[in-house]
Amino acid sequence: NYCSDKKPAAVNWIEGRGKSVVCDAIIKEEVVKSVLKTSVPALVELNTRKNLVGSAMAGAMGGFNAHASNIVTAVFIATGQDPAQNVESSQCITMMEVADNGKDLYISVSMPCIE
Repeated sequence: NYCSDKKPAAVNWIEGRGKSVVCDAIIKEEVVKSVLKTSVPALVELNTRKNLVGSAMAGAMGGFNAHASNIVTAVFIATGQDPAQNVESSQCITMMEVADNGKDLYISVSMPCIE
């Protein structure tokens, strides 16, 4: 009997817990430049270095993202959910890559254990 409630646990990352969510989008190069004031290759590199490599170096367990817990906690509070569930619910991975022949940004977020 695993006890993985309200703690970052490998079993939640591997098997999921509660609901699992995957979302993705393609953001046009023009939007990245005009709204985010950067380039697609720079964002892809930043995600790799900060979210993937940096999180791995820190020993993160399912936290390969940029502050998912802030968003999860805000949604939980706004909808009357237990904000302490943000621990496992914030386990997610954010991936970015260049799309459409090197122009646009493909981004995906996988959250395997939203409670």
